[in-house]
Amino acid sequence: MPTKKDPGPFSGMVASHTSERNESEVQQINQSQAAPYTWAPAEDLRFITTTFQHLHTSGWYWGGMTAGEARDALIGASEGTFLVRDSSHPLYLFTLSVQTWRGPTNIRIEYDSGRFRLDSSFPARSCLLSFSALPSLVQHYTSTNQGEERIEEHHKVSKDSGILLKLRKPLHRPQAFPTLQHLTRLAINRHTDRHTQLPLPRPLLLYLQEYPFQV
Repeated sequence: MPTKKDPGPFSGMVASHTSERNESEVQQINQSQAAPYTWAPAEDLRFITTTFQHLHTSGWYWGGMTAGEARDALIGASEGTFLVRDSSHPLYLFTLSVQTWRGPTNIRIEYDSGRFRLDSSFPARSCLLSFSALPSLVQHYTSTNQGEERIEEHHKVSKDSGILLKLRKPLHRPQAFPTLQHLTRLAINRHTDRHTQLPLPRPLLLYLQEYPFQV
């Protein structure tokens, strides 16, 4: 980790002339002295690898499929049924496909520096929460909809028409339907996130911690 450099005599010069400079000039000097952001590709690789492990365990990750195929999969499903698939856009990793009252729609999922967030062009885009795990993002928008009075707050994310996002139940791939063990894990996770306090053997505790999500 780079150490902070001694500001030296230059900092004293800035301090002594602050009254002669406007605030924007001082901010420019401070920004020029700030350490540059360091991109860690190895950390990104580890993070994305873990993300794929979680997705394959979830059962609602469909991998590579087109928007048309996602639409066909969701046709006839109830409102709020969703799946996650690989994005066809080169700048995005994943897309959330969900059945709305107007039919299936697709929302890209942004990834930046270990955080996931729904893509949106609305003015409230900057207010959308980001999450360190993609299942945590899905879990947030699923659990929020359990209280219908909160839906209007921050679910207008569709770029085209402001369709309200309602995630209610995942659409599992027929080839990846959750096992009984995984369904039991989800049930436990919905009741507690303090796995270490449960009177369970260590192998079972490790199994719970491998997928600490509720959906």
